[in-house]
Amino acid sequence: MASQWQNFLRNLGEWRGSFTTISAGGEVLESHPSVLTLAAGDDDDRLVRFSLQRWPAGTAIATGGGPAPGAGEPSRAMEQDYRTLGRQVVFFDSGAFNKGSLQVAPNTVFGGEFGFIAADRRHRIVQLYTPDGRFDQLVLIREFRAGSDAAEAARANAEQLLGRWQGQAATVRADWDMADFSDVQLELGPAELEALRLLPDGGFVGLPEQVSHRAAFELVGGWLPAPGRMERLIRRYDATGAWVSASHEVLERV
Repeated sequence: MASQWQNFLRNLGEWRGSFTTISAGGEVLESHPSVLTLAAGDDDDRLVRFSLQRWPAGTAIATGGGPAPGAGEPSRAMEQDYRTLGRQVVFFDSGAFNKGSLQVAPNTVFGGEFGFIAADRRHRIVQLYTPDGRFDQLVLIREFRAGSDAAEAARANAEQLLGRWQGQAATVRADWDMADFSDVQLELGPAELEALRLLPDGGFVGLPEQVSHRAAFELVGGWLPAPGRMERLIRRYDATGAWVSASHEVLERV
């Protein structure tokens, strides 16, 4: 089994995409073209250099992600070197990852990110809550490896999701960084779909409208990377609002 760091390295590359903000009511608010690069350090496999450039909302987005030709200079840029991974993030064998707040706290913004990767595609979803614990917005991040011919998937729909699924889950607890593996059986009917928000690029989320440090809950992000294949990332919090575990499920339609 690979280490957290080795799983992180599966995300290396230049990723051209966009950040799209979606309101709690499902309205698309704005989209920003982006270019994100994760590069290994020269002769140092314990160093990853992170770079993110974003362009203003309304800037044309190229077919393969990122800014269209003639977009000009980015409006925002940031760089960071990574030698270790924080406790709030978990990477799984495919390179998929989940990170987020360690604790729900009063008057503090709360959120989680769900990142999926398959070949030359990354699909990421950020779920954000207001300081009083109300669901506020989603940020959908669709990324394509630079130079590839990877394409965006269709919007997730009921026909793709309904039915029986089976596969395997890897679960990492907050107090132990080695994954436990288990078999998973999942059945999605109309009632289960009512609880999901379906998104472009084969994405979906399941989330509470309110989070609290007085009740247990879980956040779910999902992606359909190919017909008949589903991945889910689940982040769980206990009745004190503390993060307790994260799971990555890889499922096939039965």
